[in-house]
Amino acid sequence: MKHPVINGIVVAGAAAALVAGFSIVPVVVAALAAWLILRVGVLMLGGIARPIPEPPPAGELRKVKIAYRCEVCGAEVRMTVAPDEDPDPPRHCQDDMTLVTPVE
Repeated sequence: MKHPVINGIVVAGAAAALVAGFSIVPVVVAALAAWLILRVGVLMLGGIARPIPEPPPAGELRKVKIAYRCEVCGAEVRMTVAPDEDPDPPRHCQDDMTLVTPVE
């Protein structure tokens, strides 16, 4: 039982309904529905509350700001991360793309 508070709320509500004079079958059905709704809600909130994963180690990818253009069709590509500071140009239309912005 990962969330004992949910179980306690459902049991307390079911006990209160039984003491108030409701019949047992509707109370059990309502208690199961309430437990399921609360459980799904808590799991969804828990999924949202997880921290952002850490970025990859500094040596794997480097930030770059390089633009390339395909001389055949005119398509442009902007490279923002690369394994090294002077990456090889990407290929498009079976040919290497041309560097548009200078490497700083």
